[in-house]
Amino acid sequence: MRILLLTHAFNSLTQRLSAELQLRGHEISIEFDIADSVTEEAVTLFRPEIIVAPYLRRAIPESVWSQYRCLIVHPGVVGDRGPSALDWAIQEGASEWGVTVLQAESEMDAGPVWASANFPMRAVKKSSLYRHEVTKAATSAVLLAVERAAGQDFQPQRPCSSQWRPLMRQAERRIDWQLDGSATVLRKMGAADGFPGVADHLFGQDCHLFDAWPESERRGSPGTVIGRRATALLRATTDGAVWIGHVKLGHSIKLPATLAFEDESLTVPELPLAGWWRAAAPTWQDIAYDETGVVGFLHFEFYNGAMSTAQCERLREALAWAKQRPVRILVLMGGADFWSNGIHLNVIEAASLNNGSAADESWRNINAMNDLARDVINTQQQLTVAALGGNTGAGGCFLARAADLVWARDGVMLNPHYKNMGNLYGSEYWTYLLPRRVGEDAALAIMRDRQPLTAQRAVEIGFTDACLSEDSGVFRAEVAQRAAELASDPHFEARLGEKLAARTRDEAVKPLSAYREEELMHMRRNFYGFDPSYHIARHHFVRKSPLSWTPRHLARHRDLGWRIP
Repeated sequence: MRILLLTHAFNSLTQRLSAELQLRGHEISIEFDIADSVTEEAVTLFRPEIIVAPYLRRAIPESVWSQYRCLIVHPGVVGDRGPSALDWAIQEGASEWGVTVLQAESEMDAGPVWASANFPMRAVKKSSLYRHEVTKAATSAVLLAVERAAGQDFQPQRPCSSQWRPLMRQAERRIDWQLDGSATVLRKMGAADGFPGVADHLFGQDCHLFDAWPESERRGSPGTVIGRRATALLRATTDGAVWIGHVKLGHSIKLPATLAFEDESLTVPELPLAGWWRAAAPTWQDIAYDETGVVGFLHFEFYNGAMSTAQCERLREALAWAKQRPVRILVLMGGADFWSNGIHLNVIEAASLNNGSAADESWRNINAMNDLARDVINTQQQLTVAALGGNTGAGGCFLARAADLVWARDGVMLNPHYKNMGNLYGSEYWTYLLPRRVGEDAALAIMRDRQPLTAQRAVEIGFTDACLSEDSGVFRAEVAQRAAELASDPHFEARLGEKLAARTRDEAVKPLSAYREEELMHMRRNFYGFDPSYHIARHHFVRKSPLSWTPRHLARHRDLGWRIP
């Protein structure tokens, strides 16, 4: 079928659906839902047999849904209606939730149901639930709905009953620090994570709170900021405390909490952990290490996968420490939702807001990423594995590829390219790491075409080495088992020797420093040159500016010479 994906943005769910539908032989084109006239033009050009809307923030115009079958992906159970479905479910502590694919009509979320899928809820942030359970359920429901739409027998039915829930306002999200315990605060912040955050006050300033984590031990006067650790602030509740990882001040951008309140945070006690070992009790720890036998696991839980200069430097310190441990295999676990997405664009943007230089901070950040990637490549005592349990993009993909092996969870999306960020050239030794895995022609195509890769497709083209279970718990168990088997392989020493010999040969042909110098020549032009495209793209990205057009590599129907088959 010819399917148009109508979406607010090319988010991870839209990427997954696009890839899965193409895998099943459907012809896909994508249009961002910018205005009614733009949507109408896209439909006229592409003439879809069906329209699927995985992620919208406004209604499809009647001129379209009255003429074409439009299937809406609603992140709620059958009968649920309204724009804050997932928010209400999390904040009210629902034990089960789901995704419904329904047909667009004049009344929002009231059309006949084409498919649905339910899942048990986890006590996590909305963004995490969306990237795991919602995405998995939505993918299965959409594939079933499309299959039914392609046939002749299925007749969608309206729910027997429905409930409209309005947009959740800040009044419903408000935290009462004098009454709310940690569990309530975590639910409220979890329901608002990603967008819109919880409106609150810190250090006497209006702000929005994001990225909450539990703390098992600390107590203090409710509402008081009682400590800091790296980028997070600890705030007391009525029965304990919660860590606040990110805040947004006024109309500014979302930043790590201690950076947003750089001076104020210095007035509260620092609460460092004793080394890199994973803490036994729940707490906020963005870098943590644990060990099983001769396998070490290095976790780095960075919000949205962004890695600032300071975070890269700290992770590099942890990596150097882990290399000294008596282990044979070192597994780089990343975070639960993202492995890495490369340099920290929000922190870079903040430099320009504080009388600094975004170009200088970009330069420091990319060099810190390169230092980290080089240290992974040059690991000599262990075999390294990048275990991608979450999505990864841009420089994060090549930081992962710096490891000897890359294992990805089925369901994650990889975006191993840079050009979407203002024609950024990219570094992290990609010109060394990518061609030797996929070949020169395929490497150029990956960078040029800017298409996401599913975990399965990444294995097929040679970018990764294995695609493991989609279930996060099973994935972690499989990673541990595979790593243990690799460590106990009787040919381990020979394999390690082959790795070191190959690195020596490669270095003799062309040193890593030469690849880095060539990449940074392009990056310097991106950061300091006459073309401001990178800075403009970064500015709009971090401020979530409304999109004004659909990138041409996604909108096939807007190609010159496009003709309906």
